[in-house]
Amino acid sequence: MKYEFDYDSSAVGRCLLCHRAECTKACPYGVPVARVLRSLYFDNFLGAASLLNDAPCAHCDAPCERSCVLASDKAPVSIREIFEHFQTAGADLPEHRIEDVDLSCSLCGVTLENPFIIASSTASSSYDMCRRAFEEGWAGVSFKTICSFPQHEASPRFSAIKGHGNAFLGFKNIEQLSDHGVQENMEDIRRLHEDYPNKVIISSIMGRNLDEWAQLAEESERAGAAVVELNFSCPNMEDDGLGITIGQSEELVERFTSAVRKATSLPVLAKLTPNIADMVPIALAARRGGADGIAAINTINSITGVDLDTLVAEPAVRGKSIVGGYSGNAVKPIALRFISDLSRAEGLEGMHLSGIGGVQTWRDALEFILLGAGSVQVTTAVMEYGYRIINDLVQGLEEFLQCRGVASVSELVGAASKTVVDHQDIERDTLLLPVVRADRCNGCGRCYLSCRDGGHQAIAFDEKNRLPKIDARKCVGCHLCRLVCPTSAIGVAPKAIRR
Repeated sequence: MKYEFDYDSSAVGRCLLCHRAECTKACPYGVPVARVLRSLYFDNFLGAASLLNDAPCAHCDAPCERSCVLASDKAPVSIREIFEHFQTAGADLPEHRIEDVDLSCSLCGVTLENPFIIASSTASSSYDMCRRAFEEGWAGVSFKTICSFPQHEASPRFSAIKGHGNAFLGFKNIEQLSDHGVQENMEDIRRLHEDYPNKVIISSIMGRNLDEWAQLAEESERAGAAVVELNFSCPNMEDDGLGITIGQSEELVERFTSAVRKATSLPVLAKLTPNIADMVPIALAARRGGADGIAAINTINSITGVDLDTLVAEPAVRGKSIVGGYSGNAVKPIALRFISDLSRAEGLEGMHLSGIGGVQTWRDALEFILLGAGSVQVTTAVMEYGYRIINDLVQGLEEFLQCRGVASVSELVGAASKTVVDHQDIERDTLLLPVVRADRCNGCGRCYLSCRDGGHQAIAFDEKNRLPKIDARKCVGCHLCRLVCPTSAIGVAPKAIRR
């Protein structure tokens, strides 16, 4: 089954995902217009279909479009066209699907109602913020890292690489740890535990020495945290011997993990840095120190760009900048690689993996789960779109399980991990040829250009009929043409050819 609908995603991508959207208020039929658009935006197609149902969009004069905030620029989102096409396109749904599925999972023995956690960040830095996250439906929060030394923040401290519609492709921060005192943070955790006993509170901590690590762990347990997460990975600390420098040392990771393990009976997660060639030795050191699980990845050292007017790297702080932590959807492939490494590593069997890095849709989250993550943490997407994204994360994952006939999300943990093999174990003796579907081709010629200038010159272009033709004698089966095709008009031959 393909979890896809045939619709113009670029049109939906223009939606600004407004707060208190006027389009919903304007609908005479009570359709939650903004909610449907948001579900489409985040690939929750079946959820969108259930919300749109049989709304008579084709016979409506579209007051939703006239109320769109982009209408003032005479370019509103084409809501009626999107909805009408979406309704007629239909979905490739199975005849039989199960209704009762279980999204709950175990985080080192602690039950999460679903796999989704707010990662330690500005999105989880106070009682009120965590409260709102819980009420939206997040199963847990990793509280912004608590420390007993003062923080000195810069302003501004964020920058981003953006795509169409101003959406973040990648996000950089030079944010440090919690600027609230230890006792204030512990009181927030105590209140959250008291008010939301069925939610999971992870206390993220960082110390400067063995005593501080142990003390923060003890205080976290007394406050009511369910799990302690050791921040061995923040790239933005001013002093050596903190954050990322710990996470690059097997000796320090083992020593500080051991100190925490002796100080608390709570499950312990070691949050590791990707700013290292191989994470497995560090994870093994954490396990030797008594960690029950690994959280990965934290942000990647980066410079997102330079302002071409001022000639200063971003974000500019009084004419200067620094290397900071990169996050967002762009880092997902790197994060998936580390989760795959950890899930397949000898000596780490049975450890819980909490996947972090670039999760924006339920598909992103599921990919982490399939490669071995038992829970998933999110921050950058929340910072861009708000806590409300949990609705489509949960519903999209739930619909996948129902359509797939899988009763519990825990059954999918690591289901794809064995498909990742070493280089010498990949099969290289067969060829899968791409096939052009003429009925879907719009004649743009992108495949021809890409193959000619970046591939193997295996595509000819019929200028008269504006159709590409693949030369099987030259084609090496790289499938670059499929990736660049904007209409999915290039498929795959049903049988492989022996070279």
